[in-house]
Amino acid sequence: MIGIFAATMGAAAAVIFLSHYDLWARDAGPSLTVDTKPIVRDSKAVTSYAPVIKKVAPSVVNIYSTVNVPVRPFMNDPFFRRFFGNPPGNGNRQYTRPQTSLGSGVIVTPNGYILTANHVVDGADKIKVAMGNNANKQFTAKVVGADPVTDVAVLKIDTNNLPAVTLGDSDQVEVGDVVLAVGNPFGVGQSVTMGIVSALGRRSPEAQGYVIQNFIQTDAAINPGNSGGALVDAEGRLIGINTMIESSSEGNEGVGFAVPVNLARNVMERIISGGKVTRGYLGIKMQDLNADLAQQFNLSTQSGVLVDDVMTNGPAGKAGIKSGDVILSFNGKKVEDGSSLQLAVSECAPGSAATVKLIRAGADKSVTVKLEALPSELTQSGNGQNPSASPDTDALDGVKVVDLNQDLRQKNQIPAATACAIVTDVQEDSNAAAAGLQQNDVIVEINHHAVAGADDAMKLCQQATGRRVLVKVWRREGDVAGTVFLSVDNRK
Repeated sequence: MIGIFAATMGAAAAVIFLSHYDLWARDAGPSLTVDTKPIVRDSKAVTSYAPVIKKVAPSVVNIYSTVNVPVRPFMNDPFFRRFFGNPPGNGNRQYTRPQTSLGSGVIVTPNGYILTANHVVDGADKIKVAMGNNANKQFTAKVVGADPVTDVAVLKIDTNNLPAVTLGDSDQVEVGDVVLAVGNPFGVGQSVTMGIVSALGRRSPEAQGYVIQNFIQTDAAINPGNSGGALVDAEGRLIGINTMIESSSEGNEGVGFAVPVNLARNVMERIISGGKVTRGYLGIKMQDLNADLAQQFNLSTQSGVLVDDVMTNGPAGKAGIKSGDVILSFNGKKVEDGSSLQLAVSECAPGSAATVKLIRAGADKSVTVKLEALPSELTQSGNGQNPSASPDTDALDGVKVVDLNQDLRQKNQIPAATACAIVTDVQEDSNAAAAGLQQNDVIVEINHHAVAGADDAMKLCQQATGRRVLVKVWRREGDVAGTVFLSVDNRK
């Protein structure tokens, strides 16, 4: 079974909170060296990357994080008490033992700021940093701040004149670029592996809750202990912080991921300047476009996101964004999909204004949204069917729909303002089931026409002449409710 594994040796429990922030975070900000020039891409042969590694290696450190794990002395074990009785003294005394995990980090400023992965230091009681080129030279590190949402943490060691890495521009990275991964895999010591950029904009298929992921994927070998280490380009510029692998064996199989340095840098600068990461909030429920939805909305491309629902009194709603709008760009940057829009919004400060370009009913439109702060809760990851509504029509073949009465409304916690038809059954082999229609979905619109009831839903489907029918439904999934667009095959 394939799974996602953090590239860290050992384990550390609990969570690093931003309360670890201290006076170090109140300085004027990190003195970063940044080189944004595009990398030279030509066909000349390279016989050695030794000069690059000599420049980068001193900036990559080993991180040893220790957490005190509660343990029960064997004499307190009920099995031993049966034979030896209660132990002398305080039998309820709590004991702990140190448990150490191993990872890597990257020095980004001469005065001791270090970027690493959050899970490397998560819950640690003590953190030691050893210079990669001199394992005997160690420093005690403090956590300036950590951001589990991006798996980025910032450490500080009390020293100066350190060999800081040069930061690159991860927005200019291209698939096929040569990259080098530097870290301390399995604790064997600083090691270097080489590969290429395999893909951009990756997201973990096992990610849950609110996470910001825009990973660089690489086949450069990343193993336990590499987490928090450097991913650099062929000129030795930092382009990513290694974070995890996808593997069926918990070892390297050529699918590794790194947090892009532009994202890590954005998080770091906000932690250092303010002690925590505050993110913008747009207030919409959205879905990626596919070929069918793009056709339904007469779009020439699948880039962009479809607004399923707009949160009541949220920033988007106040700005006039509506369900059914297709967002094409945010603050002048093209929106490829939901992940790219989420990332763009998260990088904006609450209270800032953002320009959103969208398409509504085939017409281009631009609105200005005043973003709000992301709510903290978002980050903690009938009786009696109507026989006439068992349709013999195309898009709703195999679907039973009835008028929404008061009993069904109360049973399914449907708001009073949502009047229409409710789905009571969907055949598994139907076109509607394949499109994602579910029992208890409330059909709100068909092909942009409001649905007044079950009969109305049937008539609108009968009148549909296109290959596919666009169905807008209201759906409740646990405590979350909102609208979703489905493109249903209209073939008989």
